[in-house]
Amino acid sequence: MSFSTIVIGADRAFTFDHVFSPEVGQEQVYEESVKPLVQQFLQGYNATILAYGQTGSGKTFSMGTGLARSAAEVESPGVVPRAIGEIWENLKQRESSGLKFSIDVSFLELYNEDLIDLLNPRAAPGGRGPTIREDNRGNMVLVGVERRDVYTPDDVLELLHQGALSRTTASTDMNHTSSRSHAIFTVYLRQQDRRRQPAGPDEGMPSIVSKIHFVDLAGSERIKRTGAAGDRAREGISINAGLLALGNVISALGSSSGEKPQQTPRRTPHVPYRDSKLTRLLQDSLGGNSQTLMLACISPSNKNNSESLNTIRYANRARNIRNKLCRAEPA
Repeated sequence: MSFSTIVIGADRAFTFDHVFSPEVGQEQVYEESVKPLVQQFLQGYNATILAYGQTGSGKTFSMGTGLARSAAEVESPGVVPRAIGEIWENLKQRESSGLKFSIDVSFLELYNEDLIDLLNPRAAPGGRGPTIREDNRGNMVLVGVERRDVYTPDDVLELLHQGALSRTTASTDMNHTSSRSHAIFTVYLRQQDRRRQPAGPDEGMPSIVSKIHFVDLAGSERIKRTGAAGDRAREGISINAGLLALGNVISALGSSSGEKPQQTPRRTPHVPYRDSKLTRLLQDSLGGNSQTLMLACISPSNKNNSESLNTIRYANRARNIRNKLCRAEPA
């Protein structure tokens, strides 16, 4: 059963679009919270599903970005395998009505502020990795990232598995397989409707392009609790710095979006997107052209109440953000 309010401690209550208890299965989480975004993506809108929470709270499990090669290999597939299955089922049904489509994917890791292409992690040894640039419309563009064409759901999950094997993980006192990086798996969809095009070559048909990001953030952590030292401690510091920058962006966007209509508009606050590569990567998802869902994962254990409260406050600020969603026009 899902609720809309969660209480941390004795009197700290927060209201969200959905709140799920630990007994709720993956299918219900997907159907109630993620499926509407997948349907919007199929209609030509950009979408982002963002998993956030302390280390060991179940983000990778919920997202389904672990090491399974197909949805059949896991008892309870997460968000990504379910979304991929639904995307293909929808497109195949519409294909018989004149739809032509193509899909390609990319998989990026942000580790210690370095971008790594998980689908081509050994490319150009010693050379420059992927970079982030801004086009003349103010959109973030990734340069040097490999995008792979896919033709079946299993193609997608195989690439997801391949990237997960290359992702940086390590053992800490709070999680034996703790993700030490942020990961962004992106599906790009190009659609063309043959019914709107006179008989002739497909190259002249207008197309609609949309993308959906699946973001698995490294867990926020306290160095004392994880027992991290050396490289693990430096990774934790980098993770927390990126999440702090993301929190500052969320706070700036939330404060400007939370004003009531009768209030005198305040000066537009500066949004510090450039403070971190993470916030630049997510610029379109936070305050831009995307429908975005934050999946905030918390531990049911009372000993983690402090971290759970921080996660809930983080998500509560994010809920105030108003993005500028618009459908891609045929081009």
